[in-house]
Amino acid sequence: MKCDLQGTPRFTALLMSGDFVVGGAFSLHYTQDAVIYNYTKKPEPPRCTGRFNARGLRFARAMIFAIEEINNSSELLPGIKLGYQIYDSCISAPVSAHMAFQMTNGQDPVFYRGSNCSQSGAVMAVVGDDGSTPSISMARIIGSFNIPLVSHYATCACLSDKQQFPTFFRTIPSDQFQADALAKLVKHFGWTWIGTVYSDSDYGNYGMASFLEAVHREGICVEYSESFFRTDPSAKIRRVADVIRRSTAMVVVAFTASGDMSVLLEELAHDPPPRQWIGSEGWVTDPNFLKFSFCAGTIGVAIQKSVIPGLRDFLLDLSPAEVAASSVLTEFWEDSFNCSLKINDDPNKKVCDGTQDIKFLKSPYTETSQLRITNMVYKAVYAVAHAIHNAVCEETNGTTRCDKGVRLESKQVLTELRKVNISQNGYPVSFDVNGDPVAFYELVNWQKSESGVIELVTVGYYDAALPKGQEFHINRNITWVGGATWVPVSVCSESCSPGTHKVLQKGKPICCYNCTPCPEGEISNMTDSSDCFPCHKEFWPNSEKDVCFPKLVEYLSYDEVLAIILAAFSVFGACLAIITAAIFLRHRTTPVVKANNSELSFLLLFSLTLCFLCSLTFIGAPSEWSCMLRHTAFSIIFVLCISCVLGKTIVVLMAFKSTLPGSNAMKWFGPPQQRMSVVCLTIIQVLICTVWLLLSPPFPMKNLSTYKEKIILECALGSAVGFWAVLGYIGLLAVFCFVLAVLARKLPDNFNEAKLITFSMLIFCAVWITFIPAYVSSPGKFTVAVEIFAILASSFGLILCIFVPKCFIILFQPEKNSKKYLMNKN
Repeated sequence: MKCDLQGTPRFTALLMSGDFVVGGAFSLHYTQDAVIYNYTKKPEPPRCTGRFNARGLRFARAMIFAIEEINNSSELLPGIKLGYQIYDSCISAPVSAHMAFQMTNGQDPVFYRGSNCSQSGAVMAVVGDDGSTPSISMARIIGSFNIPLVSHYATCACLSDKQQFPTFFRTIPSDQFQADALAKLVKHFGWTWIGTVYSDSDYGNYGMASFLEAVHREGICVEYSESFFRTDPSAKIRRVADVIRRSTAMVVVAFTASGDMSVLLEELAHDPPPRQWIGSEGWVTDPNFLKFSFCAGTIGVAIQKSVIPGLRDFLLDLSPAEVAASSVLTEFWEDSFNCSLKINDDPNKKVCDGTQDIKFLKSPYTETSQLRITNMVYKAVYAVAHAIHNAVCEETNGTTRCDKGVRLESKQVLTELRKVNISQNGYPVSFDVNGDPVAFYELVNWQKSESGVIELVTVGYYDAALPKGQEFHINRNITWVGGATWVPVSVCSESCSPGTHKVLQKGKPICCYNCTPCPEGEISNMTDSSDCFPCHKEFWPNSEKDVCFPKLVEYLSYDEVLAIILAAFSVFGACLAIITAAIFLRHRTTPVVKANNSELSFLLLFSLTLCFLCSLTFIGAPSEWSCMLRHTAFSIIFVLCISCVLGKTIVVLMAFKSTLPGSNAMKWFGPPQQRMSVVCLTIIQVLICTVWLLLSPPFPMKNLSTYKEKIILECALGSAVGFWAVLGYIGLLAVFCFVLAVLARKLPDNFNEAKLITFSMLIFCAVWITFIPAYVSSPGKFTVAVEIFAILASSFGLILCIFVPKCFIILFQPEKNSKKYLMNKN
């Protein structure tokens, strides 16, 4: 029985036989040949065409370099020769799928072993591919045969799913880490309004999905998100470029593969917009892009720069004979030097004359100063070699023995690969349960040198192994778009300063907002505050509304002009009452004083003095004692005062009645009765005040409701019933006194006090009637001022109307201060 290989075999790009063979998949060309099938003949395998990828050749040659190092090693796989089968995948899923079947079947067109077909030339493991999509295709196929795939460049987070890809490993970190790193990078520089472009492939789609999820957590908004692929029509590429040009976002995050980014940058070069580019590791370190000067200032994450001793010499060690023997190397040579190694092969090219020296060639192939992905290839080869070593070698008595005749299964290599934990050239090589390495990225920046050439400069790093919040570090100055040394601004709306808060614009993302001043009584003390918060009830915002200060405390203080004026009038009134009493005392034997009930007059002057002085208790900061004193003293003294006036009014009426024949009125209201009436009327008020003070006395309080921005210190009434009871009692006596005075105002007596009492009580009642609405409506300290004014006005009304005319007669009209004049009836 024999087994025939169905289909046309795919030719290797680079090949070497060995005891155990390692497969390799690298992109040596940028595109796949487009074939239109006519279904009339057997289709040929998909072929790679287009521009030659010198960087991909460097990756393939690095694999060969690593295998030759291992074959020459006396410690790793001693006595074992590793071979390789390296294919050109051109980052195409159909090509990668065809390669996978080829490496699974082996190279022989006819193969057999006994009664069962076997993969006599199958590889033990595969290193590659350059992209996520082709790696997914390969992993699904070779995974069915337990052949491990160790990728140096496939970063899609989807490949970490061991249910779907149980044999996939990689030496490059997953895009999940890269997406987090890029999101933290954007957040670090304060960019909240960005645009994104990404490859329409597994690498771009999965990577951008992870990135968008990460920036959403960071509160960053995306203005646009455009996908494209390098084979898309030029109209679509042009549309994506126009979206970037018209956008308001200054920062563009590109999560693209190198081949896709090349197409976009070529289109943007026709009319380059000033944008700050943020690049993924898929393209940001590609030396082919450094020619785009409008991208100077680009910053992105990259695989750690490394050193591989001897690699550069190996890459440059290409003899013309070696080049001519390999179709791949021949194409590279002709493409690099623009000449033909074969005569008459291409009339448009000159014939290579042997003067071409690769040592002076400026090409991505010879560029070894920024070895990043190349080191991932190097580490992948060593990881596979160590897995094979652990499967076929044993150490006895310090000597390593390897059996190259053992029938090694790829499943054994897979098992050992999971255990690999080595350090190669100082760089760790290990895999977690998902087949991923520990994530470590360098932060690279495209900076122009003094000669004007753009160079890759490492400015920081991102280490996922560090504690949260400490993964990201910048240790060197960054050059930004346009050569600026300051961080460009990319926001939809400018930051809201303290004192304002963000109000979202209708129909726009959360990063687009208006800055609205905080409402009255509220502040915001942070930049970009989403809301304002009220101050404590005893605090009030400053004019900028960013700090709460203690409210101004207001009361009628002795320092104020109004208080000084009122106090002056109080003292003046008290002095006037004392002077009047002194005058009356000095002329107490004169008819004017004797005829007007001198005892009640002196008591009235005494009560008026106290009335003037009690107004002083209303000035100053309220205290518990001053609140009780000011209201009770004022009410009792005023009752005493009105009781005296009422007594004098009754005396006038009784005196008139006593002049009538047969009247005996005065004996019923003599001096003892007058004193008793004053005492009884005053005691009633004392009792009302006592009940008020015992049940619910006045107390000091902070009035926070009248004014929002200040505190009024005032005396609360305690019991409003008590307050209005004492006022009502005063009003009742005043009205009664006023009525009696009106009745007695026309009595025929030159020294009749009824007219004067009528005027005084008229003023008194007018003042206190107007006091009530004024007291209720006056705000803050003016309430106290109104109360003092009412006390002073009514007191001055009494002293001016009752005593000033008598003092005028005593001092300036002594002729009228006689008994003769007193007895003269007009």
